[in-house]
Amino acid sequence: MKPRLPLGRAVAYSIGQLGWSLVIGIIINFLVYFYLPPEGAGLPQLIPEIYFFGFISIIGIITMGGRLLDAITDPWIASLSDRSAARMGRRISFMAAGALPMVVLMFLVFYTPHATATAANLVWLTCTIFFFYIFFTVYQVPYTALVAELGHTPRERLNLCTYISITYFAGQVISAQAPLLFSLFQGMFDLSRVEAVRLTFGLLGLLALICLYVPVFLVDENRYSIGKPSSVPLSESLKMTFRNKSFVIFAVSDLIYWVFMTLLQTGLIYYATVLLRQSEDYYSMLFVLLMGGSFLCYPFVNLLARKVGKKTVLLFSLSLFALSLLFTSQAGQHWVPLPLPLQGYVLVLMAFFPLAAYGILPNAIVADIAENDALRTGTHREAIFFGARSFMMKLGQMVAMLIFTSLLVFGRDIGDDLGIRLTALAGVGFCLLSLAFLYRYNEKSLLRESARLKEEQDNLQA
Repeated sequence: MKPRLPLGRAVAYSIGQLGWSLVIGIIINFLVYFYLPPEGAGLPQLIPEIYFFGFISIIGIITMGGRLLDAITDPWIASLSDRSAARMGRRISFMAAGALPMVVLMFLVFYTPHATATAANLVWLTCTIFFFYIFFTVYQVPYTALVAELGHTPRERLNLCTYISITYFAGQVISAQAPLLFSLFQGMFDLSRVEAVRLTFGLLGLLALICLYVPVFLVDENRYSIGKPSSVPLSESLKMTFRNKSFVIFAVSDLIYWVFMTLLQTGLIYYATVLLRQSEDYYSMLFVLLMGGSFLCYPFVNLLARKVGKKTVLLFSLSLFALSLLFTSQAGQHWVPLPLPLQGYVLVLMAFFPLAAYGILPNAIVADIAENDALRTGTHREAIFFGARSFMMKLGQMVAMLIFTSLLVFGRDIGDDLGIRLTALAGVGFCLLSLAFLYRYNEKSLLRESARLKEEQDNLQA
């Protein structure tokens, strides 16, 4: 019997999530804003503004292609990790290899070879974003799979998911403060806006790199993980995973969740600066408030999930998300009886609890499903479940980026903002669709079966 993971090691494990959350937060929050800036952002046009069929932007296609490549490699990396017998551990060895290239490529995404809009910059962006997502997968999929192996019971896994959710949001908060650093570095060092952006992302990348290596050096996978190398090849492992009804239902709901969540996250800086006509500093403050409020909700999410079940908490959260996005679509309209800054606070207030719930519970649900599958089949394929979930998640993000950048053609500036409002309305529709799929997931039945199979195994061993 493997020893349980001590609290200090659990915290060390969670710091790795802060690292990759910070890196991916920079990409998601600022990639489109950097290459497709609204008027007044102080950023030059670095790539040709090309649209296909009049509304599908070239940057949308690039980001979609990067996410597609990332999604395709998820199951492959997951299977390699599941079958690995590396001395450091089948998860830690991949994390050690992926951390440095991921951070370097994140920085290079924003470090174009030319200062004006050229085809060479377009090629540069395409190559760097594609390779970034590959190495992101090399770290993130094995890292997340450890939740199912370091947590030996549903309660331990829920607690681990709570810890990594805290560090995930910490990484997102830190990344959202980048505009404050842009302005600070411009004044301190007399830099252009682009130079200040690059200096900021370089320093944040260094911080992320340190965090990424904390679990590599401080968590002994061989000592605490209950996982065992699998001999199931990739194709068969994928078939087994997508024959799991519980997983498929949840993964489809989760895919749709990531569509509207990416619309919201990518759009937040536009909602703040265009719809509400506030500064980038106001956006940073909103993001801090959003993450801080979500953090305060963590104990309630953890407690409610134990009392009423994870599924029930997520269904309630999706309903709140729908209301928040509906309100966002009307933000800044003359008939809304609230001052513009206050409207932003109302928007994030409605998202406090649902963001906390979705920060904690999905990984715990996937871990429950992976454990149930291992008990039924006798094969430990935890990473393939998290890899498949990551595949679905990134498909959702890919679709969202294409939708978002395409809708911006209908208006992304103050006084010409229809495209931005349409992104929020699209989010409402996807939110309700996600809720409909999640309703079909039978959490109680799955947990009862797992408890019964565990008891049978314990009796056999006794």
